[in-house]
Amino acid sequence: MSTPGWSTVPRAAAKVPASTPARRTARSTVVRALLVAFVVLVFLACGLTTLVAISTETGLTGLVAGFVLALVPVSVVVPALLWLDRFEAEPTSLVLFAFAWGAVVATAIALVLNTYSLVLLRDSGGDVQASSVLVAPFVEEACKGAAVVLVVLWRRRDFDGVVDGIVYAGLAGIGFAFTENVLYLGRALAESGTQGLAVTFVLRAVLGPFAHPLFTMATGVGIGLAVRSRHRVTRVVAPVVGYLVAVTLHGLWNLSAVAGLRGFLSLYVLVQVPIFLAAVSFALWARRREVRLVADHLGVYAASGWFVPAEVEMLGSTAGRRQARSWARRTGGPVAARAMRGFQDVSTDLAFHRDRLVRGTVQDEGRAVERELLRQVAAHRYGFVGR
Repeated sequence: MSTPGWSTVPRAAAKVPASTPARRTARSTVVRALLVAFVVLVFLACGLTTLVAISTETGLTGLVAGFVLALVPVSVVVPALLWLDRFEAEPTSLVLFAFAWGAVVATAIALVLNTYSLVLLRDSGGDVQASSVLVAPFVEEACKGAAVVLVVLWRRRDFDGVVDGIVYAGLAGIGFAFTENVLYLGRALAESGTQGLAVTFVLRAVLGPFAHPLFTMATGVGIGLAVRSRHRVTRVVAPVVGYLVAVTLHGLWNLSAVAGLRGFLSLYVLVQVPIFLAAVSFALWARRREVRLVADHLGVYAASGWFVPAEVEMLGSTAGRRQARSWARRTGGPVAARAMRGFQDVSTDLAFHRDRLVRGTVQDEGRAVERELLRQVAAHRYGFVGR
């Protein structure tokens, strides 16, 4: 059996020993544990608040039925977002955080603020129905978009740009939609029986499974552009514009919902469908752009001897990566396959880090991080090539 070109050890990489992970101090460990405990308590408190509020309106039967049917759009949207992100997969912990934030924390905050706004409108003699168009979009998009902001603040090195913004925002959006669907589906069953449940399911889970993720993706794109830019104006303006676009899209969707069935279908076909197709096209374009970015930046390291050309070609192709993992499993078993996957992931991180270095958006420790990533690349390579 022939040996692929990526099994050759580059001359520069052959000189780099495997690195050892940095040790955490006792103080940092305690702080980390306290932070995790605080986050867990916040999620539990918000989850219990939302559960009580929903079950009060739906009853136990409506709650269970809504929960089961609300899983249907989740089973469609989440795999689509993970597929979009498969070239440079995000950490599982952050993926779960974004979804849980939307499903638990964002819904709890939005529930309180939306209810309070309804009370103020009612007391002031305003149109209560206008709240869903003029108030709810601002509140809910801010709550969902906060998940992306927190990811950037918490794990900046794991946030590389527009595609990551789309993925995290989409996960927060579908998490929010899941909990909201439980409420609306359960309420429809309690108030209108199975017929009302069926109509609500079609409108929310069949015609609009990507609605909430799509709105929040605009905020994610804005934050992704800000992260990639070194211009202060762009860093401020891009997230604001993205948020306002998200609010506008959300408001149009809510407007169609209160415009009657004919108005809903008209706005859905003339506005929502074209926007959805444009968003999908943009997401696919952004993904292809990141694939090219990886190949371009790793080519610089190949010229310095850190990679062989065949490795760069493999790392710049989704099909090539898949074939390389299959080859590693056939020749070295699960250990080699894990090493190949680690090699691919760290090489991608290296490419995105170099992109930040070139654009000047990293701090002074950028070169030290680059050297550490190069050591990790060499260590993973030995796992499927051997010493």
